[in-house]
Amino acid sequence: MLDARQALAVQDGAVEWLCRPDAVMKGPLAAEVWAFDSTLTHVLLVHHRWRGWVAPGGKVDPGETPREAARRELFEEAGVRAELIGTPAAATVRSYHPTWSATAGISYLAVVDQRPKPKSESGQPAAWHRLDEPWQGWFSDDRLRMKQCALWLEHSH
Repeated sequence: MLDARQALAVQDGAVEWLCRPDAVMKGPLAAEVWAFDSTLTHVLLVHHRWRGWVAPGGKVDPGETPREAARRELFEEAGVRAELIGTPAAATVRSYHPTWSATAGISYLAVVDQRPKPKSESGQPAAWHRLDEPWQGWFSDDRLRMKQCALWLEHSH
């Protein structure tokens, strides 16, 4: 809850959604990482089979925090280890598949000092993408949100 409340952007009534007594029954919590290179001009994405290019992320497992899940997913999906910045990027409520119900998610930020060559998970390639060039992905608004976060990072760190 604290990370959702502190996020730079809260969309879709995410905090209210998480505060509902039945929130646990609404499905798993998701976590992802918007990992930027040190120039803040590229973001690391993975190519999901039906979502297209998306940030590395996934379900928060029982017993782990969203922050821990985000770091784990970044390593599992792209082979990159990074410290996450204290302020999360966003809290959202989204559907990750056309037939699935909405899921609350937290997007975290990381800056990787050098742009390492990502190690792709089987069947899901990972690659660095320029923030000023669109890519095909399920969450098309994320690129503009990522650009805003890169500007925030540039001015705050």
